[in-house]
Amino acid sequence: MRNPARAFLLGPLLKGVSRSFYLTLRVLPAGMRDPIGLAYLLARAADTIADTSLIPPGQRLEMLLALREQVNGVSADDGRLARMAVEVAAQQAHSDEKVLLESLGPALDVLAQLGESDRDAVREIVTTLTEGMEFDLRTFPDESSGHIVALREFGELDRYTYLVAGCVGEFWTKMTWAHMPGTLKGLPDVALNRGVRFGKALQMTNVLRDCGKDLRIGRCYIPSTMLDEAHLSPQDLLLPERSVNARPLMFELVRKTLDHFREAIKYTLAIPAHSVRLRLACLWPIVIGLDTLLLLVDNDAWLDPAKVSKVRRNRVYQVIAYSIPAVASDRLIRRWTGSLMSRIESRLTALSTPAR
Repeated sequence: MRNPARAFLLGPLLKGVSRSFYLTLRVLPAGMRDPIGLAYLLARAADTIADTSLIPPGQRLEMLLALREQVNGVSADDGRLARMAVEVAAQQAHSDEKVLLESLGPALDVLAQLGESDRDAVREIVTTLTEGMEFDLRTFPDESSGHIVALREFGELDRYTYLVAGCVGEFWTKMTWAHMPGTLKGLPDVALNRGVRFGKALQMTNVLRDCGKDLRIGRCYIPSTMLDEAHLSPQDLLLPERSVNARPLMFELVRKTLDHFREAIKYTLAIPAHSVRLRLACLWPIVIGLDTLLLLVDNDAWLDPAKVSKVRRNRVYQVIAYSIPAVASDRLIRRWTGSLMSRIESRLTALSTPAR
């Protein structure tokens, strides 16, 4: 009989806090669901801690590091984490996130119950993800300061996308090897690299989509080197009319993101056609990500947080419906994703060509 706390954490609570990811999780092979679901819950709790702006950044960082220590089993539970979690939970408007923070103790208990290899993998991924959150807290100013800090160069952005998402592709690949040995075709190093680039593709898409919102809390992920070449400052990007001026920067980053998506598609096609669940779990975020990029390149006001390029729920349902007959066919997957990429590239070309 399954532990009731484990059943609640990896069932109703996970569904409440994971939104669209829960759809992906439900189609995963059974052995992969618990470690991936638990890793998501712990990372989501850490992210909620890191993003609670009503609590000073220094205190958030202290709690984040305390959570990392307990996930890794390097410090005993002295009640400090629980006390801080309750304090952060009190600031949450969404009840599911409040419950998640109040359930860190049981979540850590479930982690201890995992098999050794799964437990080590979950610890590794949560450690890396919290390093990405730590980077945010140490790099950017307090959200209420009125200041904006930009990353320095593209390499810093690339490293950041690894810490907060590329590592997830790595973890996903290791989980596949552990629970579905022989599933991924090709050399292990190639699969790991493609998994990393898969995660980076999704995070780059998020960075571009959420740029306007992030700027207003002092975070500019567009590197200073790129802004300097365009004679723009992070503060300039707050002005609505600058969306058009900054579009060439967005286009350049979209092109880099498409290169990552090409590797994500290869990653998906390396999964045998009969592994339908695993293919669906990869195909959905790819198509939704490409749909987002298509909306983004056509959005003249892409830096306006009120006009975010977000895929509508009915489109998500269409993607799910079409994916069922397409998922087992390499030809249909290539045609579907190739068509989306061609449309994005055509728009980039058309919009980048000066009018005569």
